[in-house]
Amino acid sequence: MDVQHFERITAFIEARLTPLFDEATGSERGFAMDDTSRALRALRNAVLEASAVKGLIEKRATAEPALRRVIDQSVEHHWDVLRGIARQWEDHGDFLREFKRHAWELDEALAAPAATEG
Repeated sequence: MDVQHFERITAFIEARLTPLFDEATGSERGFAMDDTSRALRALRNAVLEASAVKGLIEKRATAEPALRRVIDQSVEHHWDVLRGIARQWEDHGDFLREFKRHAWELDEALAAPAATEG
């Protein structure tokens, strides 16, 4: 799994959420204290928090084996959170097939081209 996966899925979700907060689109949601606004803020916060784990990916290469396992588990968990959110827009034209894959499937996809190059 690499940082670009997190960047792509986060950008996709943000592109779906941002118009819901934009007053220019006539939205009155997102900033008030009604339940819909609260839900939108909670969803956006969940996306931002889950995507922040991408910072751990860089530290994985130099981490001790025990810490590497914890990083892997954290990355996989947060990817699953983002994947579940993104799949709500599975029928959208910008939805990428990688958003359906589990973290380990993305690792396998990255390893396959490297194995055929050697």
